[in-house]
Amino acid sequence: MSPAGLPADVLGPVGGRRIAAPLREQITDALRRAILEFRFAPEQRLVERELMEVTGVSRATIREVLRSLEGEGLVRIVPQRGAVVDVPGPAEAAELYEVRATLEGLAARRFIAHASPADHVALAAAHQAFDDAARDRPDDILGLLRAKDVFYAALLDGAGSSAIRTLLGQLQARVRLLRARSLSRPGRPAEAAAELGALVAALAAGDDAAAIALCERHIDNAAASGSAAASGSTVGAG
Repeated sequence: MSPAGLPADVLGPVGGRRIAAPLREQITDALRRAILEFRFAPEQRLVERELMEVTGVSRATIREVLRSLEGEGLVRIVPQRGAVVDVPGPAEAAELYEVRATLEGLAARRFIAHASPADHVALAAAHQAFDDAARDRPDDILGLLRAKDVFYAALLDGAGSSAIRTLLGQLQARVRLLRARSLSRPGRPAEAAAELGALVAALAAGDDAAAIALCERHIDNAAASGSAAASGSTVGAG
């Protein structure tokens, strides 16, 4: 533990190795990764003094990092309290899922238009890996999220749109806790694997309408599952 109470390795390796990125960028990346991997609980305070102890940088640098993550929607600055790990409320979550469905539908359409045979192979392999994880390790929520991230990376590679990649990446990070809650519902990993399998088949068949509809159905089901699981979710720091 650090003198301030945070585990010394809560941010993973940062500052101890010399790489090209400025130290502030390294710390931003490390704190972002820690939030996305649930090393901090939802609404947990990110105390500047504790982060200074863990990272060895100044308060000014920590504040710059927190402002950057606030801009990404991962952190919220609360008057008289400071920075906390942000979680979308129900209304915002519904809006984010709606936008996500639209972006994924656009990605699917572009995948059909632009993907190479190698892209189709990579997408099928990524789906198989997620299907295996859903079957063999359905309780490994972080592992399932990582496998889904690989699937979406393959989809976006084939879609060939840097704009969609950037926007969807930011949105996926914003709703990561909600995605984890969705996958924590018993039976949901297998359902998600089946939904993505149907999407892979529609993309392989070049069926735009079916692919877009399947994207929307997958997001609708994920949103409903996340809402159902939210009250009993155990996803958090650790």
